Amino acid sequence: MNIRFERTKNILAAIGAFFTAIIVLALLIAYFTAGGRLNSSEKVVVVKLDGVILDSIEFSRELKEFEEDANVKAVVVRIDSPGGAVGPSQEIYNGIKRLKSVKPVVASMGTIAASGGLYAAVAANKIVANPGTLTGSIGVIVEFINAEELLQKLGLKGSVVKSGKFKDTGSPLRQMSEEEKALLQSVIDDVNKQFIKAVADGRGMKIEDVEKFADGRIFTGSQAKEKGLVDSLGDLSDSIELGAKLAGIKGKPFVVYPEKKGLKLLEYLSGESIVRGISGIIAGYGGDTPVRIMYLTRGVR
Repeated sequence: MNIRFERTKNILAAIGAFFTAIIVLALLIAYFTAGGRLNSSEKVVVVKLDGVILDSIEFSRELKEFEEDANVKAVVVRIDSPGGAVGPSQEIYNGIKRLKSVKPVVASMGTIAASGGLYAAVAANKIVANPGTLTGSIGVIVEFINAEELLQKLGLKGSVVKSGKFKDTGSPLRQMSEEEKALLQSVIDDVNKQFIKAVADGRGMKIEDVEKFADGRIFTGSQAKEKGLVDSLGDLSDSIELGAKLAGIKGKPFVVYPEKKGLKLLEYLSGESIVRGISGIIAGYGGDTPVRIMYLTRGVR
């Protein structure tokens, strides 16, 4: 009996020692990969803004967390986006502005940071782009599909009951009237003025100077630097170093890359991930709303 008890105790002790060794090893790996700073109080966080911007809730939440975390001394916003919906783009812009008032923010442009992606970038303290980054595309777009002739060929006819003459503006069931086009143009012009003002304010430029190239044209990173839209040319590493410098961090900064919350297995099984992908592709063509006004670059991804 005693022999069996001793043997069991030895086995449990061995298992305990094994798991203890695993934990210690994991801590040592974390320590050395962090450059000897296991719990650094001087972090530079890199957060990604990528894809078509259709929602800002998750990104804004992350910005708020970084704003309140005293250990985060600077934030690098890595942008790979052709832009997106106006509302979310403006909310991200405002979130970066609030964060900038507390700690340095550097916008790092990747492959593309155009339209709404540029809108977000100009809120940062500094903007760094690769020479070949595609940016610019200052402007607003709203697109509609007119399926009236197709429906006629199919022998189908739509009907609408509405409370006002503009309530079905953009309907695919009929041609848009000149009055409706004029109404939408006034909305587009106003939203475009907001974009131009944001660029002018963020880059310390005159509105009339921004208006000279605010016609939807795109630029390379090198061209954008000449226009004053970019501060310097460089990659993500350069952006991180700049953020650390602005924060007054001495030596090599401790960089944190927050993990992106991935799609759950159930989303794959249910097809929700496919629906999300499709919604991104058709963004700007109506989607689940009759009119979607976009800060979006078409044809470039």
